[in-house]
Amino acid sequence: MCTAKVQAVASMEEIIMCGIVGYNGVLDAKEILLKGLEKLEYRGYDSAGIAVHNEEGVTVFKEKGRIADLRKAVDGDVEANVGIGHTRWATHGVPNRMNAHPHTSASGRYTLVHNGVIENYHLLKKAYLKGIPMQSDTDTEVIVQLVDLFASEGLSTIEAFRKTLSLVHGSYALALLDNEDVETIYVAKNKSPLLVGVGETFNVIASDAMAMLQVTDLFIELHDKEVVTVRKDRVEISTLDGRVVERAPFKAELDASDIEKGTYPHYMLKEMDEQPGVVRKIIQEYSVGEQLALDESILTALQEADRLYIIAAGTSYHAGLVGKEYFEKMARIPVEVHISSEFGYNMPILSEKPLFIFISQSGETADSRQVLVKIKEMGHKALTITNVPGSTLSREADFTLLLHAGPEIAVASTKAYIAQLAVLAVAAYVTGKAKGVALNFDLKQELAIAANGIQTITDSKDVLEEIAEDYLKIARNAFFIGRNLDYHVSLEGALKLKEISYIQAEGFAGGELKHGTIALIEEGTPVFALVTQEEVALNIRGNVKEVVARGANACIIALEGLEEDGDTLVIPRTHPLLTSLVAVVPLQFISYYAALHRRCDVDKPRNLAKSVTVE
Repeated sequence: MCTAKVQAVASMEEIIMCGIVGYNGVLDAKEILLKGLEKLEYRGYDSAGIAVHNEEGVTVFKEKGRIADLRKAVDGDVEANVGIGHTRWATHGVPNRMNAHPHTSASGRYTLVHNGVIENYHLLKKAYLKGIPMQSDTDTEVIVQLVDLFASEGLSTIEAFRKTLSLVHGSYALALLDNEDVETIYVAKNKSPLLVGVGETFNVIASDAMAMLQVTDLFIELHDKEVVTVRKDRVEISTLDGRVVERAPFKAELDASDIEKGTYPHYMLKEMDEQPGVVRKIIQEYSVGEQLALDESILTALQEADRLYIIAAGTSYHAGLVGKEYFEKMARIPVEVHISSEFGYNMPILSEKPLFIFISQSGETADSRQVLVKIKEMGHKALTITNVPGSTLSREADFTLLLHAGPEIAVASTKAYIAQLAVLAVAAYVTGKAKGVALNFDLKQELAIAANGIQTITDSKDVLEEIAEDYLKIARNAFFIGRNLDYHVSLEGALKLKEISYIQAEGFAGGELKHGTIALIEEGTPVFALVTQEEVALNIRGNVKEVVARGANACIIALEGLEEDGDTLVIPRTHPLLTSLVAVVPLQFISYYAALHRRCDVDKPRNLAKSVTVE
């Protein structure tokens, strides 16, 4: 989740449920598996486990909690050259040791790990597995029990595996061990991301290339409904019906240092500090000579569209709302922004020449993919904006615009959001120029100014920590308000706060508060107000006065040039269309410090994982 940088890094911001790894080689597998799972822990941290296979059979170690808890449970005396591992975000069954992967079949012959959701597992259980005792509450266990059942009826392991896969409906990335075959890991994929890494004396599997950069940077991309046998000396890929597939590996040109925290205490802090560089990188990547540019095919598709439909979820949805403003103001193209999980089941009446834009940091978001499948069946064009070249959405869409943000490890998305805004601005600006829209500013220059503004804010951490302390130390809830572009940023600011500090927070258009929500204002309620849009600056300040009159503790964040006495923070002057890139940054840091003060796990907030690969 091709030869491009960070090809296979499936990143955050949407929930990537679970992560799997596997090793088949000449070295002891345990440490390789554990280190791989540590790199995948952002995908889920409810429980974790590994299974290792040697001549004495398969040994399973699993624990509720983090990889650190699993390490304590692993017996260092057990040596094996083959193994699989899993870190879990619970979808079926509560987070406990019983529901942790790997799962073992009733006979003990097969052991399995799984990322995804099997939609018809209860029907399969009724049809095929009556009388077979289940050891967990997961949908996953049905798979391993079915393989065991079909093998007991005389099928070979690969035949039993294929038959099982032909029956299941849903998403899966699977790795299977056969207690009677110490040479092979059986692998399959559908909708969930999975790669095979190759080496001279070993081969590996991973949900994300980051997990196995410790041993290789060469990976084979797997497609949906493919089955793979992974041995230490060869990899064989085939379709469900047995047709052999040949596919050359690509090099994941990812510096291992990019996925380490270095001297930072948290990935989130590191990624926030990287944001100025991300904007500068985007300027570089989307420049031809002195001008910003898009691939000609993408530019043509944007120019020909009579309406854009932006499909996204979470932070990406908030970026899409800002993108709507960009395309309508700079390119004069009408835009609709839709939550991906709703659009697929409640599709509006479409225009004559629509272009769909899917925004997804990971490129693996299941809700977005189901929309993409539907609109492709209808014959419409699709553009994916993603951080991960070669991801599912990127492969299946007609066009891709890359974020060039580098891997994002923290669950709460920061630099990917900034990158999404910058790329959307570039796309809208270049399209507007091509259509002859009179744009009296140089976006390349203005983005560079915005990058400098972001840098100024990242260098003001002490001030931002103090704001978090003053306004949020004992807060039970908080409100974020703004108008126009600031309203969209307020939604993102509220999301950041609640997902990592667990403070109930909501973002509102400033004028909406008095239509009901102002009833929630109590003495001392923190209200963060953004003032970056000159035409509505007085309006939002009027809204602030309304909440202050009812006891609110107001924090006003104003753009340089629009500030007034008493404002809490003044952010650097930026072009009015680009203020979102700068205004969101103090909200990110305030949320970060609020979470620290409340002793929350900043990088791995409860109940969340990085990207949603299940519907």
